Amino acid sequence: MTQYSQNSAQFEKLPAPLRRSSNGGTIAGSRLDPMFQRSATVFGVAVLLAAAVAACSSDSPHATTDELRKRGVAKVGYANESPYAYVANDTGKLTGEAPEIARAVLHQMGVPEVEGVLTEFGSLVPGLKAGRFDFVAAGMYVTPARCKEVAFSEPTYCIGQAFAVKAGNPQGLHSYRDVAKSERARLGVVRGTVEQGYAEKLGVPAARIVIFPDAPSALAGVQAGRVDAFAGTSLTINDLLKKAGDGALMRATPFRDPVIDGKPARGCGAFAFRRRDTALLAAFNQKLTAFIGSDAHVAIMQSFGFTRDDLPTGVTTAALCAAQ
Repeated sequence: MTQYSQNSAQFEKLPAPLRRSSNGGTIAGSRLDPMFQRSATVFGVAVLLAAAVAACSSDSPHATTDELRKRGVAKVGYANESPYAYVANDTGKLTGEAPEIARAVLHQMGVPEVEGVLTEFGSLVPGLKAGRFDFVAAGMYVTPARCKEVAFSEPTYCIGQAFAVKAGNPQGLHSYRDVAKSERARLGVVRGTVEQGYAEKLGVPAARIVIFPDAPSALAGVQAGRVDAFAGTSLTINDLLKKAGDGALMRATPFRDPVIDGKPARGCGAFAFRRRDTALLAAFNQKLTAFIGSDAHVAIMQSFGFTRDDLPTGVTTAALCAAQ
């Protein structure tokens, strides 16, 4: 192949706008001087590369403390799961353990307002990475798998698990193992939660795991008989049952927390940030770590059903992310 032919072939690969001549024809394949073709090829490739770099830059969401201060509001993703993050029916205000702690910390950082972006739990991490909100305030558990996708703040609580079942617990379900051993018990979980992972790891067949978009829907699944139990954190189950006020439902007692890889599974929740927002996370963590365990923090926790026993004493995000 001649140099002229090579240039023509390369140029044909460029978008049509870059192959237009001044008289409306296409440069490649025309009777133009090969030197002009080579120059145009280099120029066209350079334009494409510059456009690609610009596109990558603009498509990478990024948030800073200064930006939030100027805006006067931080947008947080939440999944409508009480008591972690939800909109109160009486006030229409975003509240819960995570949003209220976020408000207290952000206020110290000079950011006066918090705006919620309702998102299905399983879409919180993708939504964060896509720039739909500045960080996640949903009581999300810190897990090694999630640590590969996002950067977590230090944890704000650590708690265990529970099942919501019909009154009398007709299937006798007191653990994930009980569900796995049963031939027909169906377990409801919220998409993307650790409970879904626990069920899979502990041998519950996929055909008997029913996935719901949120916790209220899962509890409704128990009421309607779609599932025999709904697995959630102990606080989620307590809160939902209290609000439901349905005597046909109960919390399964006693309950045995799952043991994963030889260790009792006690989840610890935190705020999730984009991995590139290191400065924002550092500033947030600086205020958060001073706030954790304070009287103001405990007061927030207790208002949503937590106790001092649920404080993340001695637990760090680094250790949670490194856990095997």
